[in-house]
Amino acid sequence: MRGIFLSSDLPAAQRRLKEVVAGYAGTHPKLASWIEENIPQGLTVFAFPVAHQKRLRTTNALERINQELKRRTRVARVFPNESSLLRLVSALLAEISEDWETGKIYLSIVSSYPPTT
Repeated sequence: MRGIFLSSDLPAAQRRLKEVVAGYAGTHPKLASWIEENIPQGLTVFAFPVAHQKRLRTTNALERINQELKRRTRVARVFPNESSLLRLVSALLAEISEDWETGKIYLSIVSSYPPTT
């Protein structure tokens, strides 16, 4: 699977996808069918500039958010009820969202695309 998404471009990824499906078709037909049906949706990442592809195809940002939520909820240890946990997590996610909207530039659209005339 990693080889598919590490391909240099969309045609190479599609070739690799066909190879993977053919490799599993004999031994694991359900897996091959699932790969053939679902993985092409993930190949849309190749429509973006190369500089953005790695950030879009990984779950690093999501993993970082989950790690931060775990770190901040571990401090409280025990929540009196579910709604108190939801309030804390919602506040944390709102804070993270605000930081991303105002401060961080994860994908710079301006510098990635050639100017249009």
